[in-house]
Amino acid sequence: MTSFEHSGTPAGRPPGRTAVAYDAVVLAGGGARRLGGADKPGVRVGGRALLDRVLAACADASATVVVADPRPTVRPVRWAREEPPGAGPVAALDAGLRRTTADDVLVLSADLPFLAAGTVRRLLTALRAGTADGALLTDADGRDQPLVAAYRTAALRRELAPLGAAPGGLTGLPLRRLTAGLHLTRVPDPVASFDCDTWDDIATARARIREHDHVLDEWISAVKDELGIDLDVDTGVLLDLARDAAHGVARPAAPLTTFLVGYAAARAEGGPEAVAEAAHRAAALALRWAKEAEEPGSTASDGSTAAQPGDPAPDAG
Repeated sequence: MTSFEHSGTPAGRPPGRTAVAYDAVVLAGGGARRLGGADKPGVRVGGRALLDRVLAACADASATVVVADPRPTVRPVRWAREEPPGAGPVAALDAGLRRTTADDVLVLSADLPFLAAGTVRRLLTALRAGTADGALLTDADGRDQPLVAAYRTAALRRELAPLGAAPGGLTGLPLRRLTAGLHLTRVPDPVASFDCDTWDDIATARARIREHDHVLDEWISAVKDELGIDLDVDTGVLLDLARDAAHGVARPAAPLTTFLVGYAAARAEGGPEAVAEAAHRAAALALRWAKEAEEPGSTASDGSTAAQPGDPAPDAG
């Protein structure tokens, strides 16, 4: 995966994300019985695997541990596995936690199609704002979602120790056995907490990202993941440029111009500011081009000539 570095931003950490260290543990080894045993983390929503969508949301974690059998992912991660495999979420969390070192840890399931970096920031901010052991999302029905949460690592280890020492250990334990002893802050978010347990859930997620209000952002995120680009740019500027090029020059000029802007920014080894500067310069050129076509003596794209001073009006004579 290609990373960009710009204005002091570490490679792989998009501007605007949290700079406070945290680790992430993603549980991706479940059996997906309600999906008929399908490989749920690999199911695609908006052209991206569910696991990759989750990994994109926590891309600035100091370390990301995925508890599952290794597979290709959109970015490098550490791998862990509970013993025995399939021993349940508490055992999986314990296995992942053993490979983390940060004071705070983000704990996520691998089936969250609408999780975003902003949600991660909200959880970490809520955790650090008080003395709670963790901050978790609640869904549309107000139910706790302990696998979309940020926790103090020490608090999780404190609760895991006696559970692991009991007869039978952590195998088969429900998450509520772990979270019952924690003081938690709740953050309502019916969208980011939406998980995909059934094929109907998958269909709902796929339909939602194609809605008018979401499709462009989803598409840009998918393209960036596919091309290995971790760069936040002002898409509004690029859309305005494409419009000006299409209207002021010719319709095919829109995609070609935006491509050249991106190429120019890459050659300058710049980030979002370089893209914005190149886009503004190209947009100004498109406007000059359009204005020139309206001046006397100019030939329009349809072959007609702009009116000369003193020429008769179109309906004269």
